[in-house]
Amino acid sequence: MLGSILSLLLLLTGVGVLPVWPHSRSWGFLPLKAVGALLVVVAFLSMNGWL
Repeated sequence: MLGSILSLLLLLTGVGVLPVWPHSRSWGFLPLKAVGALLVVVAFLSMNGWL
């Protein structure tokens, strides 16, 4: 249950950091890559039963 909630929050955060907003265009895709890496870690932990 906690893993699902965490994955959903990370997915929503990933949508929020897309560089489509005027203030974040200069950031590029770096924040999205960081959120994607966190999503991979959470998926790995939930598959192994650690979450």
